[in-house]
Amino acid sequence: MSSFVPGDPAALKTLVDAYPLCWVLSGDADARFATPLPLLAEEDPEGRMVSLFGHIAKSNPQQKALEREPRAAILCMGPQGYISPRLVSSPTWGPTWNYAACRFETTVRFVPEETEEAVWRLAAALEGAGPASWTPERMGERYHELKHRIVAFRAEIRETHARFKLGQDETDLVFEDIVERLENRTLADWMTRVRS
Repeated sequence: MSSFVPGDPAALKTLVDAYPLCWVLSGDADARFATPLPLLAEEDPEGRMVSLFGHIAKSNPQQKALEREPRAAILCMGPQGYISPRLVSSPTWGPTWNYAACRFETTVRFVPEETEEAVWRLAAALEGAGPASWTPERMGERYHELKHRIVAFRAEIRETHARFKLGQDETDLVFEDIVERLENRTLADWMTRVRS
């Protein structure tokens, strides 16, 4: 197994939780669809990620296309950035690009009876808890109008193709140089987390 494939299954949920805006791709060369949608990772009792949960506008042509052909690739792009040789003390080291990303091959199932739950769960995940957190009911009547324009779906994961290229193959000295000097602190934190 490649050192760039995350060994911890929880890493995929961490990725989706931190970067929930995913691309949903479906169709073929004659009718390709791609929609960015915020999604929630769902796990089974053993902690394995089994599905992605969200909602899509009924007016989006991709929604009807997914009803006809429910297979979709879902792409999640996490932290990423260029790593310049200027960060490294080794004069022969070349530039690279570090990133964490995953492609989920899924089967999409529409669950209209869970549309309201999808909206509330997404709001809770993105807003957090507390009295200042936004909830859908704050929209008043507008919420009741808008919720009829969307439909919830669950994308059941058939295959996972993850690649976390975060400096696992660097020497300790080069890795320390990058983490210490990298301006993108989020990327540096992910590098440190994966390395440990």
